[in-house]
Amino acid sequence: MDSIIRQQIRNLIQREVVVATGCTEPGAVALCVAKAREVLGSMPDSVELKLSKNVFKNAMGVGIPGTGMVGLPIAVAIALCSGNSARLLEILTVPAEEIEAAKQWLANNGDRINIGLKENCEDKLYIECICHKDNDSSTAIISKRHTNFVYIAKGDKVLLEGEDKVNGECGIDNGDPDLSAHIVYEYATTAPIEELEFINETVTLNSSAANEGLKGYGLNTGRILMENAEGDIVHTVIARTVAASDARMDGCTLPVYSNSGSGNQGIACTLPVFEYGKAKGRSQEQITRALILSHLTSIYIKKGIGRLSALCGIVNASIGVTCGITYLHGGTYDQMCYAIKNMINTLAGMVCDGAKPSCALKMSTGLYSAFVSAELALHDKVVDACDGLSEKDVDYSIRNLGRLGHDGMDQTDDMVLDIMTHKKY
Repeated sequence: MDSIIRQQIRNLIQREVVVATGCTEPGAVALCVAKAREVLGSMPDSVELKLSKNVFKNAMGVGIPGTGMVGLPIAVAIALCSGNSARLLEILTVPAEEIEAAKQWLANNGDRINIGLKENCEDKLYIECICHKDNDSSTAIISKRHTNFVYIAKGDKVLLEGEDKVNGECGIDNGDPDLSAHIVYEYATTAPIEELEFINETVTLNSSAANEGLKGYGLNTGRILMENAEGDIVHTVIARTVAASDARMDGCTLPVYSNSGSGNQGIACTLPVFEYGKAKGRSQEQITRALILSHLTSIYIKKGIGRLSALCGIVNASIGVTCGITYLHGGTYDQMCYAIKNMINTLAGMVCDGAKPSCALKMSTGLYSAFVSAELALHDKVVDACDGLSEKDVDYSIRNLGRLGHDGMDQTDDMVLDIMTHKKY
Protein backbone atom coordinates (compact mmCIF):
# COMPACT_ATOMS: atom_id res chain seq x y z
CA MET A 1 0.00 0.00 0.00
CA ASP A 2 1.25 3.46 -0.94
CA SER A 3 2.75 5.42 1.98
CA ILE A 4 0.56 8.45 1.22
CA ILE A 5 -2.60 6.33 1.46
CA ARG A 6 -1.32 4.80 4.71
CA GLN A 7 -0.79 8.26 6.16
CA GLN A 8 -4.28 9.36 5.11
CA ILE A 9 -5.79 6.32 6.81
CA ARG A 10 -3.71 6.89 9.94
CA ASN A 11 -4.87 10.51 10.04
CA LEU A 12 -8.47 9.35 9.67
CA ILE A 13 -8.20 6.92 12.59
CA GLN A 14 -6.48 9.47 14.80
CA ARG A 15 -9.22 12.00 14.06
CA GLU A 16 -12.04 9.54 14.76
CA VAL A 17 -10.53 7.74 17.77
CA VAL A 18 -10.17 10.44 20.41
CA VAL A 19 -10.54 10.90 24.15
CA ALA A 20 -13.98 11.86 25.50
CA THR A 21 -15.45 12.12 28.98
CA GLY A 22 -19.09 11.20 29.38
CA CYS A 23 -21.61 10.82 26.58
CA THR A 24 -20.51 12.80 23.54
CA GLU A 25 -23.88 14.42 22.79
CA PRO A 26 -24.21 16.35 26.08
CA GLY A 27 -20.47 16.96 25.82
CA ALA A 28 -20.91 18.54 22.39
CA VAL A 29 -23.84 20.62 23.66
CA ALA A 30 -21.71 21.81 26.58
CA LEU A 31 -18.91 22.64 24.13
CA CYS A 32 -21.28 24.74 22.03
CA VAL A 33 -22.65 26.54 25.10
CA ALA A 34 -19.16 27.27 26.42
CA LYS A 35 -18.10 28.73 23.08
CA ALA A 36 -21.18 30.96 22.92
CA ARG A 37 -20.57 32.16 26.50
CA GLU A 38 -16.91 32.87 25.75
CA VAL A 39 -17.88 34.92 22.69
CA LEU A 40 -20.50 36.82 24.68
CA GLY A 41 -17.85 37.64 27.26
CA SER A 42 -20.04 37.32 30.34
CA MET A 43 -22.58 35.07 32.03
CA PRO A 44 -25.76 35.23 29.95
CA ASP A 45 -29.20 36.11 31.25
CA SER A 46 -30.69 33.29 29.16
CA VAL A 47 -29.58 30.42 26.94
CA GLU A 48 -31.50 29.05 24.00
CA LEU A 49 -30.60 25.66 22.52
CA LYS A 50 -31.92 24.32 19.22
CA LEU A 51 -30.97 20.68 18.64
CA SER A 52 -31.45 18.03 16.00
CA LYS A 53 -33.71 15.22 17.18
CA ASN A 54 -30.79 12.78 17.32
CA VAL A 55 -28.77 15.01 19.64
CA PHE A 56 -31.87 15.69 21.76
CA LYS A 57 -32.62 11.97 22.03
CA ASN A 58 -29.07 11.01 23.02
CA ALA A 59 -28.81 13.66 25.73
CA MET A 60 -32.09 13.13 27.58
CA GLY A 61 -31.34 10.22 29.88
CA VAL A 62 -27.60 9.82 30.13
CA GLY A 63 -25.53 10.45 33.25
CA ILE A 64 -23.39 13.59 33.34
CA PRO A 65 -19.92 12.85 34.78
CA GLY A 66 -19.48 13.45 38.48
CA THR A 67 -22.90 15.04 39.01
CA GLY A 68 -25.23 12.19 39.92
CA MET A 69 -27.65 13.83 37.48
CA VAL A 70 -28.86 13.10 33.97
CA GLY A 71 -29.71 15.21 30.96
CA LEU A 72 -28.77 18.54 29.43
CA PRO A 73 -29.61 21.17 32.09
CA ILE A 74 -26.70 20.25 34.36
CA ALA A 75 -24.36 19.92 31.35
CA VAL A 76 -25.37 23.42 30.25
CA ALA A 77 -24.86 24.75 33.78
CA ILE A 78 -21.33 23.31 33.94
CA ALA A 79 -20.53 24.83 30.56
CA LEU A 80 -21.79 28.24 31.69
CA CYS A 81 -20.08 28.23 35.08
CA SER A 82 -16.71 26.72 34.23
CA GLY A 83 -16.68 25.29 30.71
CA ASN A 84 -13.57 25.77 28.57
CA SER A 85 -14.17 25.18 24.87
CA ALA A 86 -10.49 24.37 24.32
CA ARG A 87 -11.10 21.09 26.16
CA LEU A 88 -13.44 19.86 23.41
CA LEU A 89 -15.13 16.58 24.43
CA GLU A 90 -13.44 16.57 27.84
CA ILE A 91 -15.23 19.79 28.72
CA LEU A 92 -17.47 18.19 31.36
CA THR A 93 -14.54 17.03 33.47
CA VAL A 94 -14.30 19.71 36.15
CA PRO A 95 -13.43 19.70 39.87
CA ALA A 96 -16.09 18.74 42.39
CA GLU A 97 -16.39 22.28 43.74
CA GLU A 98 -17.16 23.57 40.24
CA ILE A 99 -19.84 20.91 39.81
CA GLU A 100 -21.43 22.03 43.06
CA ALA A 101 -21.33 25.64 41.87
CA ALA A 102 -23.03 24.59 38.62
CA LYS A 103 -25.71 22.71 40.56
CA GLN A 104 -26.36 25.78 42.68
CA TRP A 105 -26.59 27.99 39.59
CA LEU A 106 -29.02 25.53 38.00
CA ALA A 107 -31.20 25.43 41.09
CA ASN A 108 -31.53 29.21 41.02
CA ASN A 109 -31.55 29.80 37.26
CA GLY A 110 -32.83 26.66 35.58
CA ASP A 111 -35.69 28.57 33.99
CA ARG A 112 -33.15 30.59 32.01
CA ILE A 113 -32.33 27.55 29.86
CA ASN A 114 -34.65 26.87 26.93
CA ILE A 115 -34.03 23.59 25.09
CA GLY A 116 -35.94 22.58 21.98
CA LEU A 117 -35.75 21.00 18.56
CA LYS A 118 -34.40 22.82 15.52
CA GLU A 119 -37.23 23.09 13.05
CA ASN A 120 -36.73 21.63 9.57
CA CYS A 121 -33.26 20.44 10.55
CA GLU A 122 -31.62 18.32 7.85
CA ASP A 123 -28.42 17.61 9.77
CA LYS A 124 -28.69 14.70 12.18
CA LEU A 125 -25.98 16.21 14.35
CA TYR A 126 -26.86 19.86 14.88
CA ILE A 127 -26.41 22.06 17.95
CA GLU A 128 -27.23 25.77 18.01
CA CYS A 129 -26.70 27.86 21.13
CA ILE A 130 -27.78 31.48 21.50
CA CYS A 131 -26.76 33.36 24.64
CA HIS A 132 -28.48 36.61 25.60
CA LYS A 133 -27.22 39.33 27.93
CA ASP A 134 -29.18 42.59 28.09
CA ASN A 135 -29.03 43.85 24.49
CA ASP A 136 -26.09 41.62 23.52
CA SER A 137 -26.16 38.09 22.13
CA SER A 138 -23.83 35.43 20.81
CA THR A 139 -24.41 32.37 18.67
CA ALA A 140 -22.44 29.18 18.14
CA ILE A 141 -23.40 26.26 15.88
CA ILE A 142 -21.90 22.77 15.71
CA SER A 143 -22.82 20.50 12.84
CA LYS A 144 -21.94 17.09 11.35
CA ARG A 145 -19.21 16.26 13.91
CA HIS A 146 -19.28 16.76 17.65
CA THR A 147 -16.52 19.40 17.68
CA ASN A 148 -17.10 20.95 14.24
CA PHE A 149 -18.08 24.61 14.59
CA VAL A 150 -19.69 25.96 11.42
CA TYR A 151 -20.91 29.34 12.67
CA ILE A 152 -19.90 31.73 15.45
CA ALA A 153 -21.19 35.27 15.88
CA LYS A 154 -21.40 38.06 18.44
CA GLY A 155 -24.49 40.08 17.77
CA ASP A 156 -24.45 40.94 14.08
CA LYS A 157 -20.70 40.37 13.75
CA VAL A 158 -19.97 36.99 12.18
CA LEU A 159 -16.71 35.50 13.46
CA LEU A 160 -16.86 32.16 11.65
CA GLU A 161 -18.93 31.05 8.70
CA GLY A 162 -18.40 28.94 5.62
CA GLU A 163 -15.17 27.32 6.79
CA ASP A 164 -16.77 23.91 7.20
CA LYS A 165 -14.47 21.36 5.62
CA VAL A 166 -16.78 18.49 6.44
CA ASN A 167 -18.67 17.11 3.48
CA GLY A 168 -22.14 15.69 4.14
CA GLU A 169 -23.91 14.29 7.20
CA CYS A 170 -21.45 11.48 7.78
CA GLY A 171 -18.62 13.71 8.96
CA ILE A 172 -16.31 12.98 6.03
CA ASP A 173 -13.42 15.36 5.44
CA ASN A 174 -12.72 16.27 1.85
CA GLY A 175 -9.25 14.76 2.17
CA ASP A 176 -10.35 11.41 3.60
CA PRO A 177 -9.29 8.27 1.71
CA ASP A 178 -11.83 6.10 -0.06
CA LEU A 179 -12.20 2.91 1.95
CA SER A 180 -13.35 -0.60 1.16
CA ALA A 181 -13.30 -3.80 3.18
CA HIS A 182 -10.16 -4.91 1.35
CA ILE A 183 -8.34 -1.60 1.87
CA VAL A 184 -9.19 -1.77 5.59
CA TYR A 185 -7.88 -5.34 5.78
CA GLU A 186 -4.75 -4.57 3.77
CA TYR A 187 -3.86 -1.57 5.92
CA ALA A 188 -4.42 -3.40 9.20
CA THR A 189 -2.49 -6.51 8.20
CA THR A 190 0.40 -5.14 6.09
CA ALA A 191 1.26 -1.61 7.26
CA PRO A 192 4.54 -1.39 9.22
CA ILE A 193 3.69 -2.19 12.81
CA GLU A 194 5.35 0.96 14.11
CA GLU A 195 2.77 2.99 12.16
CA LEU A 196 -0.07 1.22 13.96
CA GLU A 197 1.08 1.16 17.56
CA PHE A 198 -0.70 4.41 18.40
CA ILE A 199 -3.95 2.43 18.62
CA ASN A 200 -2.68 0.69 21.75
CA GLU A 201 -3.28 3.95 23.64
CA THR A 202 -6.98 3.10 23.59
CA VAL A 203 -6.46 0.11 25.83
CA THR A 204 -5.26 1.86 28.99
CA LEU A 205 -8.13 4.35 29.32
CA ASN A 206 -10.85 1.95 28.25
CA SER A 207 -9.54 -0.78 30.55
CA SER A 208 -9.59 1.67 33.47
CA ALA A 209 -13.25 2.39 32.70
CA ALA A 210 -13.94 -1.35 32.71
CA ASN A 211 -12.28 -1.77 36.10
CA GLU A 212 -14.34 1.08 37.48
CA GLY A 213 -17.55 -0.27 35.96
CA LEU A 214 -17.07 -3.63 37.66
CA LYS A 215 -17.52 -1.83 40.98
CA GLY A 216 -21.17 -1.30 40.07
CA TYR A 217 -22.81 1.35 37.87
CA GLY A 218 -26.12 1.61 36.06
CA LEU A 219 -27.77 -1.79 35.78
CA ASN A 220 -24.56 -3.50 36.95
CA THR A 221 -24.61 -5.44 33.68
CA GLY A 222 -20.86 -6.02 33.59
CA ARG A 223 -20.51 -6.92 37.25
CA ILE A 224 -23.40 -9.40 37.14
CA LEU A 225 -22.09 -11.02 33.97
CA MET A 226 -18.61 -11.26 35.50
CA GLU A 227 -19.98 -12.92 38.64
CA ASN A 228 -21.45 -15.64 36.43
CA ALA A 229 -18.62 -15.96 33.90
CA GLU A 230 -17.19 -19.07 35.59
CA GLY A 231 -13.97 -18.88 33.62
CA ASP A 232 -15.61 -18.68 30.19
CA ILE A 233 -13.34 -16.44 28.09
CA VAL A 234 -15.98 -14.92 25.84
CA HIS A 235 -18.34 -14.27 28.74
CA THR A 236 -15.52 -12.67 30.73
CA VAL A 237 -14.40 -10.50 27.81
CA ILE A 238 -17.94 -9.23 27.22
CA ALA A 239 -18.51 -8.65 30.95
CA ARG A 240 -15.44 -6.41 31.18
CA THR A 241 -16.43 -4.50 28.05
CA VAL A 242 -20.01 -3.75 29.06
CA ALA A 243 -18.80 -2.78 32.54
CA ALA A 244 -16.99 0.14 30.90
CA SER A 245 -20.27 1.14 29.26
CA ASP A 246 -22.08 0.82 32.60
CA ALA A 247 -19.66 3.30 34.12
CA ARG A 248 -19.59 5.75 31.24
CA MET A 249 -23.35 5.98 30.74
CA ASP A 250 -24.03 6.35 34.46
CA GLY A 251 -21.83 9.41 34.92
CA CYS A 252 -18.35 8.03 35.64
CA THR A 253 -15.72 10.77 35.44
CA LEU A 254 -13.07 8.61 33.75
CA PRO A 255 -12.31 9.43 30.10
CA VAL A 256 -12.42 6.79 27.36
CA TYR A 257 -11.28 6.60 23.77
CA SER A 258 -14.25 7.10 21.46
CA ASN A 259 -14.79 5.99 17.87
CA SER A 260 -16.70 8.11 15.33
CA GLY A 261 -17.95 10.41 18.05
CA SER A 262 -19.13 7.67 20.44
CA GLY A 263 -17.46 6.51 23.62
CA ASN A 264 -19.46 3.29 23.64
CA GLN A 265 -18.33 2.51 20.12
CA GLY A 266 -14.72 3.18 21.12
CA ILE A 267 -15.07 0.89 24.14
CA ALA A 268 -16.65 -1.85 22.03
CA CYS A 269 -14.00 -1.65 19.30
CA THR A 270 -11.18 -1.85 21.84
CA LEU A 271 -11.79 -4.06 24.83
CA PRO A 272 -13.18 -7.32 23.34
CA VAL A 273 -10.34 -7.49 20.83
CA PHE A 274 -7.64 -6.69 23.37
CA GLU A 275 -9.02 -8.88 26.15
CA TYR A 276 -9.67 -11.83 23.85
CA GLY A 277 -6.27 -11.57 22.20
CA LYS A 278 -4.58 -11.45 25.60
CA ALA A 279 -6.59 -14.41 26.91
CA LYS A 280 -5.70 -16.45 23.82
CA GLY A 281 -2.00 -15.66 24.12
CA ARG A 282 -1.72 -13.72 20.88
CA SER A 283 1.36 -11.57 20.29
CA GLN A 284 1.35 -7.82 20.82
CA GLU A 285 1.64 -7.30 17.07
CA GLN A 286 -1.37 -9.50 16.40
CA ILE A 287 -3.42 -7.61 19.00
CA THR A 288 -2.34 -4.25 17.61
CA ARG A 289 -3.33 -5.20 14.07
CA ALA A 290 -6.63 -6.62 15.29
CA LEU A 291 -7.37 -3.35 17.12
CA ILE A 292 -6.69 -1.36 13.95
CA LEU A 293 -8.94 -3.72 12.00
CA SER A 294 -11.72 -3.34 14.55
CA HIS A 295 -11.59 0.45 14.79
CA LEU A 296 -11.10 1.11 11.07
CA THR A 297 -13.88 -1.28 10.03
CA SER A 298 -16.26 0.51 12.37
CA ILE A 299 -15.22 3.90 10.98
CA TYR A 300 -15.73 2.67 7.40
CA ILE A 301 -19.21 1.31 8.11
CA LYS A 302 -20.21 4.33 10.20
CA LYS A 303 -19.51 6.71 7.33
CA GLY A 304 -22.31 5.10 5.34
CA ILE A 305 -24.74 5.17 8.25
CA GLY A 306 -24.03 8.71 9.43
CA ARG A 307 -22.61 10.19 12.61
CA LEU A 308 -25.98 9.92 14.38
CA SER A 309 -28.76 7.60 13.29
CA ALA A 310 -31.78 5.62 14.41
CA LEU A 311 -29.52 2.58 13.95
CA CYS A 312 -27.68 1.79 17.18
CA GLY A 313 -23.93 2.46 16.98
CA ILE A 314 -23.14 -0.93 18.48
CA VAL A 315 -24.01 -2.37 15.06
CA ASN A 316 -20.98 -0.91 13.28
CA ALA A 317 -18.76 -1.25 16.35
CA SER A 318 -19.49 -4.94 16.85
CA ILE A 319 -18.93 -5.59 13.15
CA GLY A 320 -15.47 -4.15 13.71
CA VAL A 321 -15.05 -6.52 16.65
CA THR A 322 -16.02 -9.59 14.61
CA CYS A 323 -13.31 -8.68 12.09
CA GLY A 324 -10.73 -8.35 14.85
CA ILE A 325 -11.74 -11.67 16.40
CA THR A 326 -11.61 -13.40 13.03
CA TYR A 327 -8.10 -12.05 12.46
CA LEU A 328 -6.91 -13.16 15.90
CA HIS A 329 -7.95 -16.70 14.96
CA GLY A 330 -5.86 -16.55 11.79
CA GLY A 331 -8.88 -16.01 9.56
CA THR A 332 -8.48 -15.00 5.93
CA TYR A 333 -9.81 -11.91 4.22
CA ASP A 334 -12.66 -13.96 2.77
CA GLN A 335 -13.57 -15.23 6.23
CA MET A 336 -13.54 -11.67 7.56
CA CYS A 337 -16.03 -10.78 4.82
CA TYR A 338 -18.16 -13.77 5.84
CA ALA A 339 -18.17 -12.50 9.43
CA ILE A 340 -19.25 -9.02 8.30
CA LYS A 341 -22.15 -10.42 6.27
CA ASN A 342 -23.20 -12.67 9.14
CA MET A 343 -23.28 -9.64 11.43
CA ILE A 344 -25.24 -7.48 9.01
CA ASN A 345 -27.92 -10.14 8.80
CA THR A 346 -28.00 -10.44 12.59
CA LEU A 347 -28.04 -6.89 13.96
CA ALA A 348 -29.52 -4.79 11.17
CA GLY A 349 -32.41 -2.79 12.57
CA MET A 350 -31.24 -2.51 16.19
CA VAL A 351 -32.82 0.79 17.20
CA CYS A 352 -31.07 3.61 19.04
CA ASP A 353 -33.47 4.84 21.70
CA GLY A 354 -31.10 7.35 23.22
CA ALA A 355 -27.97 7.23 25.33
CA LYS A 356 -28.61 5.78 28.79
CA PRO A 357 -27.23 3.21 31.27
CA SER A 358 -29.03 0.31 29.57
CA CYS A 359 -26.86 0.81 26.46
CA ALA A 360 -24.65 -1.83 28.08
CA LEU A 361 -27.36 -4.42 27.34
CA LYS A 362 -27.27 -3.61 23.63
CA MET A 363 -23.51 -3.75 23.70
CA SER A 364 -23.59 -7.26 25.16
CA THR A 365 -26.01 -8.37 22.42
CA GLY A 366 -23.78 -6.97 19.69
CA LEU A 367 -20.63 -8.54 21.13
CA TYR A 368 -22.11 -11.99 21.59
CA SER A 369 -23.24 -11.80 17.95
CA ALA A 370 -19.71 -10.77 16.96
CA PHE A 371 -18.22 -13.91 18.46
CA VAL A 372 -20.88 -16.16 16.93
CA SER A 373 -20.49 -14.56 13.51
CA ALA A 374 -16.71 -14.95 13.63
CA GLU A 375 -16.97 -18.59 14.69
CA LEU A 376 -19.27 -19.38 11.79
CA ALA A 377 -17.03 -17.49 9.37
CA LEU A 378 -13.98 -19.44 10.52
CA HIS A 379 -15.89 -22.56 9.46
CA ASP A 380 -16.58 -20.88 6.08
CA LYS A 381 -20.25 -20.44 6.93
CA VAL A 382 -21.85 -17.26 5.61
CA VAL A 383 -25.40 -16.08 5.02
CA ASP A 384 -26.55 -16.52 1.44
CA ALA A 385 -26.29 -13.57 -0.92
CA CYS A 386 -30.06 -13.62 -1.36
CA ASP A 387 -30.67 -13.28 2.40
CA GLY A 388 -31.85 -9.94 3.73
CA LEU A 389 -29.36 -7.09 3.27
CA SER A 390 -26.55 -9.38 2.20
CA GLU A 391 -25.06 -9.42 -1.29
CA LYS A 392 -22.21 -11.36 -2.84
CA ASP A 393 -19.95 -8.31 -2.60
CA VAL A 394 -19.20 -7.37 1.02
CA ASP A 395 -18.98 -3.66 0.26
CA TYR A 396 -22.44 -3.74 -1.33
CA SER A 397 -23.69 -5.44 1.82
CA ILE A 398 -22.14 -2.67 3.92
CA ARG A 399 -23.70 -0.09 1.60
CA ASN A 400 -27.12 -1.68 2.15
CA LEU A 401 -26.69 -1.45 5.90
CA GLY A 402 -25.76 2.21 5.51
CA ARG A 403 -28.85 2.91 3.44
CA LEU A 404 -31.02 1.30 6.10
CA GLY A 405 -29.48 3.32 8.91
CA HIS A 406 -29.12 6.62 7.08
CA ASP A 407 -32.28 6.79 4.96
CA GLY A 408 -34.61 3.94 5.86
CA MET A 409 -35.01 4.64 9.57
CA ASP A 410 -35.81 8.37 9.60
CA GLN A 411 -39.42 7.78 10.62
CA THR A 412 -38.17 5.42 13.31
CA ASP A 413 -36.22 8.33 14.79
CA ASP A 414 -39.37 10.43 14.91
CA MET A 415 -41.34 7.65 16.59
CA VAL A 416 -38.63 6.93 19.17
CA LEU A 417 -38.37 10.59 20.12
CA ASP A 418 -42.16 10.90 20.36
CA ILE A 419 -42.32 7.90 22.68
CA MET A 420 -39.45 9.18 24.82
CA THR A 421 -40.99 12.61 25.27
CA HIS A 422 -44.54 11.41 26.02
CA LYS A 423 -44.00 8.74 28.65
CA LYS A 424 -46.40 8.34 31.53
CA TYR A 425 -44.21 7.58 34.53
